[in-house]
Amino acid sequence: MRPNGSMHAQIGTLVIATSAIQLANGFFGTFISLRVADENFGTTMAGLVLSSYFAGFTLGALRCGRIIERIGHIRAYAAFGGLVVAATAAMPLWVGPLPWLLLRAVIGFGCSGIFVTTESWLNAKARASERGQIFSIYMVGTFLALALGQLLIGHAEIETAAPFSVIVTLFAVALVMVSTTRAEPPLVTAATTLSYGQLSRAAPVAVIGCAVSGLVSSAFYALVPAWMQGEGIERVTIALFMLVAVLGGLVFQIPVGRLSDLL
Repeated sequence: MRPNGSMHAQIGTLVIATSAIQLANGFFGTFISLRVADENFGTTMAGLVLSSYFAGFTLGALRCGRIIERIGHIRAYAAFGGLVVAATAAMPLWVGPLPWLLLRAVIGFGCSGIFVTTESWLNAKARASERGQIFSIYMVGTFLALALGQLLIGHAEIETAAPFSVIVTLFAVALVMVSTTRAEPPLVTAATTLSYGQLSRAAPVAVIGCAVSGLVSSAFYALVPAWMQGEGIERVTIALFMLVAVLGGLVFQIPVGRLSDLL
């Protein structure tokens, strides 16, 4: 059985909006790595600024579920999106290692909230028999946007405030799309919590794999662009390298999604 037209519209809106966010994120992640290197914050502070996004993202993953339960999906999405827009717009106005560390953490928290809201919405609306396929389509859209965001690097004036404006615009477009949607959000219910101890005992390989994957991918996306720039590699080449890396993560999304529906 296929999703009906209403479900198609809801899923389409969420996928397109999240793709706009990932287009911004793909550009933002590489851009900020290059910009931090240009600002000469020092090795330690540069590492802290770049990693603070992931610290905020982790905190968001732990706390955002309760916010969604309290205010609902659409209002939560608007709140998280507004947080990201405000923090991004403040960065060119408040340049420095400590301000950027704090603002990047806020952006990470807001982005985590956006993704938790979107994915819980999709999970609630998708039929169990099609959930893997729908999530694979969602992941393909977001990975493609994340990859295409790298192409903006070759044309961006890294030293100016213009890239921040582009990023704010893309986040704002996604915010408007979801905030004005006519789609019916899921009913908010109290979530059943699963302790990390229980999760580790139930799926130890999955937990370890996720942790290792997170450590490797966060270091790769945050540090490789700055390292390549330090080696004198042209920004167009850096953008293409990061584009290929992102596309590598795209390859198995749909096959794995279909397989998960069958098992």
